[in-house]
Amino acid sequence: MPPESTFDYLVIGSGAAGSVVAARLADANVGSVCVIEAGGDNDRLMVNVPAGFVHNLKKPELMWQFGSEPGPNTAGRSVYIPQGKLLGGSTSINGLIYNRGQAADFDHWASLGNPGWSYQDVLPYFRKSETFDGPASQYRGASGPLRTGGPEQSHPLCDTFIDAVAALANAPAHTDYNGAVQCSTGYYQRYIHRGRRENVAARFLKPALATDRVQIERETLAERLLFDGKRATGVQVSQGGERRQLHARQAVLVCAGTVNSAALLQRSGVGDGAHLQRIGIDVVHHLPGVGENFSDHYFLRAAIRLKAHHVTLNQQSTGWRLGAEILKWLAGRPSILAWSPSIAYAFLNAQAVLSGQGSATDQPDLQFVFSHGSYRPGRVYELDTVPAVTCGFTQQRPHSRGHVRIRSADPHDTPTVQPNYLVDERDQQAAVDGMQIVRRIIASPGFAPLVEQEDVPGADVQSREALLQFARETGNTGYHLVGTCKLGPASDPLAVVDTDLRVHGLDGLRVIDASVMPTVTSSNTCAATTMIGEKGADSLINPH
Repeated sequence: MPPESTFDYLVIGSGAAGSVVAARLADANVGSVCVIEAGGDNDRLMVNVPAGFVHNLKKPELMWQFGSEPGPNTAGRSVYIPQGKLLGGSTSINGLIYNRGQAADFDHWASLGNPGWSYQDVLPYFRKSETFDGPASQYRGASGPLRTGGPEQSHPLCDTFIDAVAALANAPAHTDYNGAVQCSTGYYQRYIHRGRRENVAARFLKPALATDRVQIERETLAERLLFDGKRATGVQVSQGGERRQLHARQAVLVCAGTVNSAALLQRSGVGDGAHLQRIGIDVVHHLPGVGENFSDHYFLRAAIRLKAHHVTLNQQSTGWRLGAEILKWLAGRPSILAWSPSIAYAFLNAQAVLSGQGSATDQPDLQFVFSHGSYRPGRVYELDTVPAVTCGFTQQRPHSRGHVRIRSADPHDTPTVQPNYLVDERDQQAAVDGMQIVRRIIASPGFAPLVEQEDVPGADVQSREALLQFARETGNTGYHLVGTCKLGPASDPLAVVDTDLRVHGLDGLRVIDASVMPTVTSSNTCAATTMIGEKGADSLINPH
């Protein structure tokens, strides 16, 4: 018997939004669902071990190997921008931070002509997806599939950082930054439970697959969407060299991620008509915003060498110490294998800190991360051999905008990915401000006695221009790609989807993932993308 080819809903992508959408449709029993996933299963040791993050980034079988277009503001470099290509998408390989963003982020979305997307509108969907292991409050969920919470262990070096930030910036410590106020310092909340990674495939999709309402096509590439006039009717896919078509009675739901969702629409004839015609693609619907409005957080880090008697992750990850940590993890005890890459945080307002007038009421514009370990200079996630710590940061609301544009109709041809990091002068100033604040933290009375020297950027990098050049030469992605299928009213020339995430001017087609964010959240983007999955599914199940 040939495999089934017609379903009520086709969901393209099994990541932070796609798995949620499929699971909620199954829960509501509104019809059959087929999930199309380009990658394979995520049942791997290095996926389940939180510290395995660093081992997965360069594996093409697990990651889409995207890279930015070189430019003067990245010193002619192509910045490596991988995204998850396996069950669970990037939730199976990301840095495990649970961070929703500020209420003002979503109120801003609503102010752009998107009623129903204010903070009060989206808060129930954040709560719906999580079970928080901290104190109950009106902001937190208690019965959702994903288990979130603080670390099961602390470290004296992280405590020193937190105390130093609290004193320097007058910031409260150890509060719930996903609650009423973000401005604070403490330990990150994570997608880690009992030492193992929490991801949407395990918590949402796999239970749905156990029903008879959802099936999945693994290692299956969505090549292009199928249309009957202006209505999406299905997807052409390839699997193991064989090409076939899958059809949707109700809707095609594109949840493929910020790069792949825009590229799929463009390959299918939906996008800027002039660009599509230039590369030989028939235009189904002229929608110039597809692939535009692209944004990402740009991440910078300093490495600080400590005096020789300090033991950091650099020493704990080798030799007998590593063996001991492995045994502790296997026994279910706190271990370095259960740390996320970013451990302590600070959300601060740059000008308030630099002026010495900071308070808990300031709206943060920089997010800092601290880890009691460091990477070798010039190496990506390769731990150093000397005792050292890392303090990095990102500008929370960057102004620079870029694009994602396909080069051809070939689905295997990697699209042009251009975030335009640091193009806007305000982003350049934020890079300089952030590094100056890092140095103030390091030089603070509580932290300075631990320090041997600043390895990166180094004591000789002092002037504004030198710091900016350092930012251009060493900055990396925050892995927070958004915006290429922008949420907005039809009057917005760059808008791609409406408030129910329906593609403007087309029927039977919605985009439900991080690509719909009009602006990037003041946070890591996984939590907000899961919220978008929850809200997008609800608009299908309970239409207005």
